[in-house]
Amino acid sequence: MNRSDFDPQLALLRSRREFFQGSALGISGIALSSLLHCEATAGSLNPHFEAKAKHVIFLHMSGGPSHVDLFDPKPMLNRFDGQPAPAEFVKGIEFGFITGKESLMGSPYKFAQHGQGGMAFSDQVPHLAGVADELTMIRSMVTDEFNHANAQLLLSTGFRRVGRPGMGAWLTYGLGTENSDLPGFVVLATGDKPTNAGSALWSSGFLPTVHQGVTFRAGADAIPNLANPRSITPGQRADSISTITKLNHDHLADVGDPEIATRISQYELAFRMQTSVPDLMDISQETPETLAMYGANPAKPSFANNCLLARRLVERGVRMVQVFLGGWDAHQAIYDSMPKLCKQMDRPCAALILDLKQRGLLDDTLVVWAGEFGRTPMVQDISPDGMVNAGGRDHHKDAFSVWIAGGGFNQGFTYGETDEIGCRVVRDPVHVHDLQATLLHQLGIDHLRLTYKYQGRDFRLTDVHGRVVKELLA
Repeated sequence: MNRSDFDPQLALLRSRREFFQGSALGISGIALSSLLHCEATAGSLNPHFEAKAKHVIFLHMSGGPSHVDLFDPKPMLNRFDGQPAPAEFVKGIEFGFITGKESLMGSPYKFAQHGQGGMAFSDQVPHLAGVADELTMIRSMVTDEFNHANAQLLLSTGFRRVGRPGMGAWLTYGLGTENSDLPGFVVLATGDKPTNAGSALWSSGFLPTVHQGVTFRAGADAIPNLANPRSITPGQRADSISTITKLNHDHLADVGDPEIATRISQYELAFRMQTSVPDLMDISQETPETLAMYGANPAKPSFANNCLLARRLVERGVRMVQVFLGGWDAHQAIYDSMPKLCKQMDRPCAALILDLKQRGLLDDTLVVWAGEFGRTPMVQDISPDGMVNAGGRDHHKDAFSVWIAGGGFNQGFTYGETDEIGCRVVRDPVHVHDLQATLLHQLGIDHLRLTYKYQGRDFRLTDVHGRVVKELLA
């Protein structure tokens, strides 16, 4: 899928005028060709092989959920609660803030097995437990970063520094979208601090900017500056877009900059979105039963609303929806904050899976639930007065859990294993790059071949790493 974009330097080998006059279609044909090429970057490339999935809904729990409190029960951790962590378990591990020999902290939650495969869930996620047979649970995730922003960048863009395209940008570059009236890559965020790395997580990076993720927010004004001022009629707006497009075509013909073609495309997309977005965002159109299943309220922004919107987006052909829920960074009072977050998260995530399934969309939609890392089995802080809820867990990059539903993954299947306290992966590690490579594989993409040449080098989402974990696939 390595593709060369229109290179204006080639035009300079001859005079601009000679170049354009020599074209079979003339200046207008070159402008149209570039515009169509821009549209092609949003949807004309073929998969490398048969795809099992067409869409991705990535549920990012920003801050790092605790795997040992949700999906990875550790009886030994509870048995030795309050005792120093054995040296052999923590030797060589980099922690974010723990500097001394902290004590182990057991989980107060009860775990039980669910579904035909006996998948384990804590009592904080009863609705997810109810869809256990739809999930692939990976208990052996590892990453390279223990700081939030860098780990979020690695998870979303495949690189720990700012400047690379997000996964959704790579997907629209490679596969495009199925709806010309909506962006191919949409971002929905919930919480006071839904990310640490901000818009760099859904940047187009060095790809054409047509692949940039577009943030939708709650309310009537879902996209800032999209609606016409009251004094402007739709007809007047159409006339102004037509004039701007003509000027941009002239400019494109003069300088040959592909970003001008992107600008033309985005102006026209924004005009179409003035009609498509308000209809999309109006979840009051859903049945009362559907709203109740998600716990969604059209009058109040929430993570539940965003999960429902994610379904509406992939239903309309959007390639990737990235949904953020912030607040999981529990350095203190984890057992105050976690139940509140689980209450926000559990029902909508399970409802999303059930809703997609009943509509026939789950088979070709990948639903991914992940934090950028996990949390330590050791307590980080305990207050001087001994308050139990004052204790929290530190960042932990060496072991965490991720689950996936749909898109040809092995249903009701648990993969990988951590040690007796949940500190290290001891069987079948899955690196973040491996997860990315496997997701791309299910979308019909060979991660080694989805590349873009920039500054003399071919770049890809998985950088120079990654393997497809075929054991996860049905």
